Formats: sequence, C-alpha cells, structure tokens
Amino acid sequence: MSVLTTVPGSAPAEEEPPDTGERHRLTSVTGLAALSLDAMASVAYGPEAIVLVLAAAGAHGLGFTLPVTLAIAGLLAVLVASYRQVIAAFPDGGGSYAVAKAHLGKCTSLVAAGSLVLDYVLNVAVAVTAGVAALTSAFPALYEDRLWLCLAVLVLITGVNLRGIVESARVFIAPTAVFVASIFALIAVGLFRSGPVSTEAAAGHASGLADSATTVGALLLLKAFASGCSALTGVEAIANAVPSFRVPRVKRAQRAEVALGAVLGVMLIGLSVLISRFHLQPVEGVTVLAQLADASLGHNWAFYVVQFATMILLALSANTSFGGLPVLLKLLARDNYAPHVFALKADRQVHRHGVLALAVVSAALLVFSGGDTNTLVPLFAIGVFVGFTIAQVGMVRHWRLEKGPGWRGKALLNGFGALLTGVSAVVVTATKFEEGAWLIVIALPLLVLAFETVHRAYVRIGERLALGRVPEPPHRDRSIVIVPVSSLSRLTSEALTAAVSLGDEVRAVTVCPPDTEDRAQAHALARDWADWNPGVPLIPLTSEHRALGRPIAAYVRETAAAAPDAQVTVLIPEVEPERLWQRLLQNQRGAVVAHAVRRDTDAVICRLRFRLG
Repeated sequence: MSVLTTVPGSAPAEEEPPDTGERHRLTSVTGLAALSLDAMASVAYGPEAIVLVLAAAGAHGLGFTLPVTLAIAGLLAVLVASYRQVIAAFPDGGGSYAVAKAHLGKCTSLVAAGSLVLDYVLNVAVAVTAGVAALTSAFPALYEDRLWLCLAVLVLITGVNLRGIVESARVFIAPTAVFVASIFALIAVGLFRSGPVSTEAAAGHASGLADSATTVGALLLLKAFASGCSALTGVEAIANAVPSFRVPRVKRAQRAEVALGAVLGVMLIGLSVLISRFHLQPVEGVTVLAQLADASLGHNWAFYVVQFATMILLALSANTSFGGLPVLLKLLARDNYAPHVFALKADRQVHRHGVLALAVVSAALLVFSGGDTNTLVPLFAIGVFVGFTIAQVGMVRHWRLEKGPGWRGKALLNGFGALLTGVSAVVVTATKFEEGAWLIVIALPLLVLAFETVHRAYVRIGERLALGRVPEPPHRDRSIVIVPVSSLSRLTSEALTAAVSLGDEVRAVTVCPPDTEDRAQAHALARDWADWNPGVPLIPLTSEHRALGRPIAAYVRETAAAAPDAQVTVLIPEVEPERLWQRLLQNQRGAVVAHAVRRDTDAVICRLRFRLG
C-alpha cells in the first residue's frame, strides 16, 4: 500500500497554510447570490408545475392555483424558520446530514447525505438543461447542438467556481439582481392591470387543458402541492454551506436564509395571483412565466428581458450545488464516509476535488440525457424532500433534548413541516415512479452502501496503523538500496550518490533481454561499468519476455527473503524535463518499474527526479 497523506480520524492536510483570510468568504449579499440561484430560478418551473397538474380538472381546477401556492408559501416559511435554527445549532454546515448525525443516528444521517448528494448533482443537470432549453426556444437553430451547449455552460460554471466561491458570487450578483428585479416588475405592473395586455406568446399554441376534466379532489390538490414544492429546492443550500460565510458566520447565513425565503415567497405568491387574475392556462411550447410576462408587460423588449434573465439564471442556478456539495463532501470525508481528498482545500477556500467530482458526474448525466430536461425532471426534488423531512424530524428531537425557551412551539413547527415534506416526498415518488423516479429509489441505497464501504475501509486502515495507540519506538535496520540502471550517464551517478547516502549496501541492477542486440548492449554496459568502477556491483537480470518490471520485482523479493531483517529500498532514477510537453518524449521506464515493485513487493520506492535545465 502506498503511503497515505491522511489517516482515519486525523485532519486532512491542507494544500496551503491557513492564511487565506476572510476575504475569500461570503457576506450575506454574496451568499444570497452564490447559494440561492437554485431557489430563485425555481419560480420559472414551480408555478408551472402546479398549473400543469390542476389543468387535469379544467378551468375550474386552475382556480385552485393560488390556494395551493399559499400552502407552499406556508411550508416555505416553516422551512426557513427551521433552517435558521439548523444554522445556529450546526454552524459547521452539513444541513440535514449534520442534524441527523447528531440526533437520528448514523444510518439516517447517511440517507440524508445521500439524498443531498443526489439532489445537488441532479440540480446541476436540470438547471443547465433548462437554461439551454430556454436558449434553444428563442433560437431553434441551436436545438441540435443542445448537448454541446450544456457541456459548455457546465465548463464555464466549473471554471468560475474553481476560482473561489466569492468569485462565483460576484459573477452571479448581476444576473440574480436582474432576474429578481424583472420578476418584481412583472408582478407590480400586472397587479395594476385588469386583464392581459398581450397574448401573442401563446397565440397559435395548443391548450394544455385536459379534454375530459377530472374533479378537483384531495388527491389532485395533494399532487399539485407536491409538484409545486419543486419551487422549494435550494432552500437548504445556505444551511449546508455555513462555513463559507464570513464571521459572524451564523448571523450572516441566517440573514441570507431569511432574505431568500422572503424574496422567493413574494415571487411565488405574486405570480400565482397573476395566473388567477389573467386566467392563464398551460399551452404547449410556451412556459407559464413567458405568458405572464407577455400578459403583464406586453410583447416588447421587457418581455425578452424577462426571458433572457430567466434563461441565464436557470443555467447559472447550478452554482448552488457547487457551493453546497463540496462542503457536504468535506464533512463526510472528515467522518470517514468519503475519500479524504474531498476535505482538502486549495487557495481561495475552494474544495477543488468536490467541485471537479460534481462537474464530472453532472457531465455524465448530461450525456446520458442528451441535454433533455424532461429526461431529468422526474428524478429531481425527491432527494431534497427526503432531506427536508429528516432535518425537520431531527430538529424536533433537538428541541426535546435542549428544552430551551419556547421549545414546544419550535418542535411543533418542525413536526408540522416534517409531516408536510414527508407526505410530499411520498406523493412525488409515487406519481413520478414510472417516469424515472425508480432510479432514485435504487440510487439512494447504493450511495448509502458506498458511504458504509468507504467507512469500513478507513476503519481497517486505522486498525492496521494502530491509530489511537502509542507505537513502538523507532529503531535502525540494515538497509539495502537497489538501483535499476540501463546505461552510464550523469543520471546514473546521481542515483548511486543518493543510494550510498541512504543505505548500508547498494546494488545496481540491469535487465538483459534475450535478443542478440540487447545482449551486446548489456555486455557493453558491464564492460563500461568495470572501467568506471563506482564501488557498487552491477547485477544483470535475465528477462525472457522483454519485461522490465517483473525481473526487478522478482529480484527485490529474493533480496527481501534472503535478508528478512533488512529494509529494502528501490531507488528509481528519472529525468524531469524542462518543458511539460517534453514528458511525451520519455519512455516511462521508471513508472513501469515502480508499478511492478509496488504491486509485487513491500519494498520502499524512492523516485529520484533529475531536473534538466
């Protein structure tokens, strides 16, 4: 096994000294811009999801749009209040994972973590495809290239996030402000209109109302409520990323959470009021938000501002995942449920490996779906409802244990929220099961199993390393250093100089293939070695199949067996070229030897880099 840079239970090494300062962290405003894009952009599809379900009951069913939205706004208020408490109680971030770990046990916490991971990954894919779909709707000629456009947007967002979460927040402040301002302007103007000023956007498109309307029953309203709750995705992101905020982190994160809830709630209710006022109905090929912009602002430049702002924010709302998932992976790595590499930070407070892992998995989803939003939407939002429910139940237990002032009211509030989100999770899973939700039902347990597998591996490593116990004092063993060589050069001299400095006994070895030409080269090397006489024996190793690594590994095993009390080291000399591209010119002999020795022996491997230039 290669040497580990971190061990279970220990803090992973940082890639730079902790001298980054607070300037690379978020304020309340930049936190709102960086971590709320998912929730903000959900107003583009949340109200539409409600309308599409209620349309099954015809025009009468659409009359329940506002009551259903008010119920969702009520749940939003419950969630915001709950996650404010989560932020205060768990300032290290992690959201529902941290709550479940503290109050609901290991298994539940891993389910919460798995649901969050799935939600974050799917959010990236859905956001990017939805944004590109808005673009291709405006420019149909780009439709065939939508997958490449999706991948290009993903690369752009990943690149911005690799520069740091503060940099990404600054980039996204302007699009967020334009989107929010345009939606508020749409609502404000629409409230002063008695009817739609234009219906040009929907003209010529088929109506989405059901031909044979069903009755408005409890099941239909529950389904509309559950579908509309997709507008609540992203509410938990701020609580998951509290460590990314500046000091005082809790207060800044709480202010950002409240601002998010207020803005999102006003937009959802305002749009729902306009839907009822203008008696809008779903039509094929035109979003409800586009119809609202047309009816309120007219089919003019303001209409296109709303459309382009929506398109940009949908595409960029993937940034919420890039802010939240790396922090969650860091916590999982700290608890030994994810590889420790996810806990490393680069400069600018970036969890680089988490960002890159999210980008790679999201790219795979984009390729799988072909850049089609409808393929991914049935998988979306189930994970976040599971996370919501676990967090609410965990907070109920938190209040029962803390029993601070007003704890009964707080516990009742969280319990009511858990009931609502739990019912929503069941309804969404049941109604979307055949449309692809079954993948989430399978993926979530597999992800939890992966967490457990990683944890067991770290436990075994910890036992082998005797972590937590005082080790034996170090002692000196006899040292044998083996140096593979192929010719005489300055590299050979440097390698032997290093070897005699490291070991009590040094042996040079060279592999002799069976070909006549190769044998001649081996004889020439032996003759030159005798003339040079470096004081180190040269041992020829026969290779019948022109293999390089296996003969050296076999010799190392023989040496270790003959001297069981000795420490065997293989020192592999390699050239470090001046230019990066010049590495393509190397024969990779060192890598071949190192791989064979690492695979077949327990010897220490030392790779000596000789820098050119």
